[in-house]
This record gives sequence, C-alpha cells and structure tokens, in this order.
Amino acid sequence: MPLPEIAIIGRPNVGKSSLFNRLVGRRVSIVDPTPGTTRDRVSQLVELLPPTDLPYDAARDAAPKLAELVDTGGFGVYMAEGGRFDDAGEDLSSLTPFIEQQIKAGAERATLILFVIDAQTGVTSLDQRIAQMIRESGRANRVLLVANKVDDDSWIGAAQDAARLGFGEPVMTSATSAFGKRTFLEAVWERLPDPTEVVVNPEMKVAIVGRRNAGKSTLINALAGEPRVIVSEIAGTTRDSVDVRFEMDGHAFVAIDTAGVRKRKSWSDDIEYYSHQRAKSAITRADVCVLLLDAREELTQVEKRLALELIEQHKPTVIAVNKWDLVEGKLKTSDYLDYLTQQLFALDFAPIVFLSAEKGEGIVPLIQVCSNLHAQSQHRETTGRLNAVIKGILADRGPSSKLGTKAKIFYVSQIGVSPPTIAIVVNKPDLFEGAYERYLKNQLHEQLPFSEVPIKIIFSARKRMTPEQLASRAKSTRLAAEEGSDDEGEASVD
Repeated sequence: MPLPEIAIIGRPNVGKSSLFNRLVGRRVSIVDPTPGTTRDRVSQLVELLPPTDLPYDAARDAAPKLAELVDTGGFGVYMAEGGRFDDAGEDLSSLTPFIEQQIKAGAERATLILFVIDAQTGVTSLDQRIAQMIRESGRANRVLLVANKVDDDSWIGAAQDAARLGFGEPVMTSATSAFGKRTFLEAVWERLPDPTEVVVNPEMKVAIVGRRNAGKSTLINALAGEPRVIVSEIAGTTRDSVDVRFEMDGHAFVAIDTAGVRKRKSWSDDIEYYSHQRAKSAITRADVCVLLLDAREELTQVEKRLALELIEQHKPTVIAVNKWDLVEGKLKTSDYLDYLTQQLFALDFAPIVFLSAEKGEGIVPLIQVCSNLHAQSQHRETTGRLNAVIKGILADRGPSSKLGTKAKIFYVSQIGVSPPTIAIVVNKPDLFEGAYERYLKNQLHEQLPFSEVPIKIIFSARKRMTPEQLASRAKSTRLAAEEGSDDEGEASVD
C-alpha cells in the first residue's frame, strides 16, 4: 500500500518550510524571507507518534504512523510580489504557473492538506483565494487548517479569526518557538489513516548533480514518469534538494534532484549558498551519484570540482552525458570518451552513459548501471582472496624507498562497505601513500569486484600486542580454523 501524503500549502512567507523542518526534525527545506524560495515539491518520510494521553485500550493498539511530508512553494508568489520576482536580475514571473501547478499536484495526491496561514498578519485575500481553490477541487474534507507563528498565548485570539476560511477551528502552533507543537502533532496523527502493513523501502538513493541547466530536473521527471519538479530555461530554478520516489521493474528508488552548481564568486545570495550546501548533503546521503553533463557544453572547473567532491566522499558515480541526441551527428562517441578521460581523470573508472532526458532515452540503462554500482559498493571480499591479490601486487611491484627500506604488509582485511574499505597494516605507512596508493587502487579495481567504484584504503603501522591480545587472537584463529572459515579476520601476507 502506498504511504499517505501530507501536503503543506499556503501563500508565501507563512512559515511552510519552517513547519516542514519542524515535522521532519532537521533542516531540509531552505528557510528564507525571500518569497518563492521553495519552488518544487520537497518531500521527506516522517514518523508521527501517537498522542500520549490516549485511553489505555486505545494506547495499547496505537502505533506510529509513517507518511510522506511534502513542502510546496508559496501560492501566488508572482501576484504577491506585484508582478515581478527578482533573483540575480532575472524576471522569474514565468515560473509562477509552474510553482502553482506543483502545489495543485501536491494537493491532489495528498491524504492530508495542511493549509498554513500566518496568525500575526491575519487572513489575507490570497489566503481566501487558496481556500476557494481547495473547495472547488472537492478536497475540503482533507484540510487541517494551521495557524502558524502563534509564538505565545497573546496570538491565540488573532489566530482564531482563520476559522472564517471555512475549515473549522485552526490548530495553533509556532514552527520557530515550538509553541503548541504537541497539539499540532497529535492533530496530524489523528487525521492520518492507520499504519500500512507493508512499507516499501527504497533500495537505492541516487543523487543527480551537475552545473546549472544540465537537465537534472528533466531527468528527475523522466524517472518519476510525471512533471515532479519544475523545468525551466532560467538557470537556478531548483533551490532545494528534492527527493522523488519512483519504481522501475518492481524495485523502489529515490532520486534526489539538486540545485545546479556554479562558481562560488557567482553566487548571488544566501539562498544560493544554502542550495550549494544541500547539494553537498545530497551527495553524502546518496548511495550512488549521477554526474550529469550537457553534451553541447565544454566541461568547466565546476564539473572537475564536483568530480573531486565525489572522489573525496568515495561515492559510486555514473557520468551521464545528457542531450546526446542534439550532438550525435556532430560528435563521435569514441572522441567524446577520450575527451572525458582527459578532463575527468579522477573518475577514470566511472562508467559513462549517453542519454536524452527530454526524450526518455537511456533512462533504463542509467538506473541499471546505478544498481550495478550499488551492488559493487556493498560487496565484501574474503580475507583470503584479499591477501592473495595484494601479495601478488606487492611481488610484482612494491613501493620504493630512497633509503632502501623494504616495504612489508603484515595484515589485510576489508572492514567496511559503501565504500569498500580495506585496512592494511604495514611496517612504514608513508611508503604506501601517494603514488603507490593510486597504483594499488588501480590494481584492486582490475582484480577485485570493485572495478567501477571508489575504494578506501587505510594504512596503519603494526602495533605491539599485549600477551592478553596475543592469546585472544590465537584463540580466535584456532576457532575459525576449526569451523573451516575462509574469512578469519586479519591474515599475514608476509
């Protein structure tokens, strides 16, 4: 069964994003006084706990309720700003219909609509317009009216005026001060259906990163099979990192649309700074990243910096060349591959996919490659196989020392996945760092099932063991041998 959806709607600057972040429990949506900061539907899974004052019998059967919480843009932002909305000199009035379309789409899908008003400014004509839109849609029975910015008891009287919108008495709260938080959360919990028996967890989170206008939002919509995020020729349309759930071949995934990256000196305001931070955070929480390129444009320092960020975070990465249909007759695939190898040498092991997000071409192969990378990053190699491979690499070519010191590897073990993390105990860690570490990683890419994902290697010097540690290790090795295990932990290759 699908998860219930909660859509937060309202006019600009009533505190929708602050309320969203309060429900989620962390900052997800960007909060800024500039109207129109939120444009797409930003969603997160939330768990709502049952009220604490339920009767005993009811409390016994009560359970937390999961829902998908959706933040939407401010309805009527263009009209509210007097017909013009400025961002780095751009006239963004053309985005207003798309923002409002996203709001309506969120409301149509929602199990529960949180209609938010500002108690401190009172009911406005724009609030009344939104109320009329909800009544005309036939979804008035799904509405929970929320009077936000009720920072203390002195604002309760003003908040009650919202009842004239026709959705009953408002629930009063303050997203910033948490006044009325408990009552608000309990009201939301009571309006949601009982918990579903089966919840499909996403098998993989995929972050789409790249510079502005590379086609990230178009790709997200192609994956979702619907206009889930706004697509516009205006650079910088996407502000937040937007999570979009989709299914393919019976498997559930989450695609993360991120703000387009550009040079720091070109940032126009604080919103762009927070957008950049959201993009970096999206890389961190993703299982696989897609570095999206525009085939019509030459690569810049932006893509190279993103490549280094992906390497530093050890993220499995697919290089996706978008809009290939527009240059296919002008460029040879082999020539473009050589060009990418020269420009993005830090990602020379990353697979490359050519696609057209607008036409929906290459979408399925892209997700198949992402799934393959995710599987590679989660693979755990046996200690025996690791030792044999590294022993062979060292015998073929060991690190050199100007002082003639012989490099020795004492123990090898894989200690983690996502990324595959290999701990190596050596006599002199500094001998293995730098050029030899890169050589070792290249060899491991070729000889182990990690051919297309980053490998993390941790070198450390051998420490003297206490008698107790030696006895414990000997016991562990003996027990492993008796059980016939091939992965008895650390093993010597010297």
